[in-house]
Amino acid sequence: MKPRQKRLAIVVGGVAAIGIAAALILNAFQSNLVFFFTPTQVASGEAPQGRAFRIGGLVKEGSLQRTDITARFVVTDTAKEIPVTYKGILPDLFSEGKGVVAQGSIGPDGLFTATEVLAKHDENYMPPEAQAAVDKAHEASRTLKQ
Repeated sequence: MKPRQKRLAIVVGGVAAIGIAAALILNAFQSNLVFFFTPTQVASGEAPQGRAFRIGGLVKEGSLQRTDITARFVVTDTAKEIPVTYKGILPDLFSEGKGVVAQGSIGPDGLFTATEVLAKHDENYMPPEAQAAVDKAHEASRTLKQ
């Protein structure tokens, strides 16, 4: 091989290696990316089927049922409600009427199976996305009542 062909082969090999590395990094990033949805968005079909995402809102009063380490409850944004099941120990701050963010996936039957449940840490704090969704749902329900 001539020196020019060797340089060309090295450049092409380097570009290919960089391209493969970039593709692997983007693939890993995309598989670990988890989006946040409200119960209204989930009910309208905006949430991905068969893929993990986070749902946030308030735990509906009177909806919590515990059996051993399995908990069933309903997450609501006051407009729509999504039933959730979680197998594991719930956070200490988890209670009815308080904010919650659950990570998992939704089945074809509409039941959200959570793999992780996060309770809000303070009664004055709610994630901005969840607060905006609750405010929007309150406004929509007020408009419908008038």
